[in-house]
Amino acid sequence: MSELNNIALKILENGKGILAADESTGTMTKRLESVNVPSTPENRLLFRETLFSASSMTECIGGVILYDETIKQNTSKKNKIPELISNVGSIPGIKVDTGAKVLAGSPEEKITEGLDGLRERLKEYYKLGARFTKWRGVYSITKDYPSKLSIQANAHALARYSALVQECNMVPIVEPEVLMDGDHTAKDCYEKTSEVIKKCFEELILHQIDLKGIILKPNMILAGNKSKEKLSNDEVAKLTLDCLKNSVPSEIPGIAFLSGGQSEIEATKNLDLINKHNNTNFIMSYSYGRALQQSALKFWSKDTNNLVGTQKVFNHRAKMNTLAAQGKWSKDLEN
Repeated sequence: MSELNNIALKILENGKGILAADESTGTMTKRLESVNVPSTPENRLLFRETLFSASSMTECIGGVILYDETIKQNTSKKNKIPELISNVGSIPGIKVDTGAKVLAGSPEEKITEGLDGLRERLKEYYKLGARFTKWRGVYSITKDYPSKLSIQANAHALARYSALVQECNMVPIVEPEVLMDGDHTAKDCYEKTSEVIKKCFEELILHQIDLKGIILKPNMILAGNKSKEKLSNDEVAKLTLDCLKNSVPSEIPGIAFLSGGQSEIEATKNLDLINKHNNTNFIMSYSYGRALQQSALKFWSKDTNNLVGTQKVFNHRAKMNTLAAQGKWSKDLEN
């Protein structure tokens, strides 16, 4: 077993998932302002450190994706953030793309940038303690999109990124996110997601990526948020499994879903049903940001000194999702 495969499996073992705490300063500012907390480096650190010190980190969270600002910060006890994460038995990771920019040649679509200077940045992140990385490609669905250009360009960037990351002995999370914005049907989402994932793997294979040493972070198959179509959670689970079975090579150790616009409960319920129906060899877990943090953030904003209470709220969500990653969740456990 390769070292990379070991890391990937350790992140996702026993129902563990990934805490996506890699919001850029801009995104984190929006989140904090939405709950009337000033976005200062101290407040951003305090909220994150509170979560990273919670008891559920050891049993539920196998990896944490950090942002450039956070990986370089020190905790209130003066140790480094990656040390805090490693000490609770979780693995520190880092978001390395520099964001989605307008795609030249198709101005309605986006291409993710950040390959320039990436090799040097990866070496620095490795020294800081990161052992896995994240890069997100985004695709919109309309009658004309995603275009062949966007599918090809983002797959190529994801593969180039993955090659550099594995060269630096880290596990790349490959995140091709087909957005749920729009009025498209679940069938549209299924077809476009399949096309996007297949193209990603074609490029990954071309770039000689060790598929046993990556984690795929896809969207679930959902109708657009403006669509009139109402799918049951069971249908979401079956379509999602079907899509991944037909487009993901069997070597991949694990799949960690993004929550992409779903509510906390919705994201947990869908993950649980995916695992109750899972007849593949893939580990199916979670890599959630808002769906793990939102309730904790709302609670914390009422009294930023109530760290124990905030951790309690976070621990509950982490436990619910870890049960869902094993197909053992039920609605009754939420109360």
